[in-house]
Amino acid sequence: MKFLRSIAVLGLLACSLVPAFAQEAAIRKNLSEKFPAFAKIDEVSKTPMNGLYEVRVGFDIFYTDEQGNYLLQGSLMDVRARKNLTEERVEKLSEVDFDKLPLADAFKIVRGDGKRKLAVFEDPNCGYCKRFERDLTNVNNVTVYLFLYPVLGPDSVAKSRNIWCAKDKPKAWNDWMLRNTTPANADCDIAALKRNREFGQKYNITGTPTLIFANGSRAPGAISAEEVEKMLVAAKAP
Repeated sequence: MKFLRSIAVLGLLACSLVPAFAQEAAIRKNLSEKFPAFAKIDEVSKTPMNGLYEVRVGFDIFYTDEQGNYLLQGSLMDVRARKNLTEERVEKLSEVDFDKLPLADAFKIVRGDGKRKLAVFEDPNCGYCKRFERDLTNVNNVTVYLFLYPVLGPDSVAKSRNIWCAKDKPKAWNDWMLRNTTPANADCDIAALKRNREFGQKYNITGTPTLIFANGSRAPGAISAEEVEKMLVAAKAP
């Protein structure tokens, strides 16, 4: 009898999965036929709203009906919980496992006891990065892993090379970002800069500065020292 009941349960589960697979297949087929950009859909999943499906292409979130006949992009709000479900989803997708960061391709700046950890992707010619660096001097007891991320043109690559190849990388960086002292010409293996750009493309780092905290959360833009401090505290919370 137990065996028969198990077979019956498995049968019911299989039956319930068929419509879900059929709907996903229909969504993929219809959207890819109408829009070439949807030829490679990464994920299709149900949302809490009846009849509405999430379609993910990379880090872009769209919504559609059960057949993929209608498409919209925007924020899905949970009114009762007062949550922006789309924003939460994108934040989750954007998380980076800190332990998997290629720290060998960054240099360290240690302040105070250095117990807290923060990774930052920055372009040396980014004005927002310079403002952020001035503010970051007010944050203590942190180790900053600085990933040079030259995305603003050839001069950014040249400055990043000179900083990366300097005998004292943190000094060369701080001299330029805080004191506007141009880094001296230097040459060395700069494969790390290419790897940083490849890593950024993979994890959708589209602007500088981009901050990544020990709990995987991240913040784009020149946030204030107070905001950095709050996120460092949150990253340590259990």
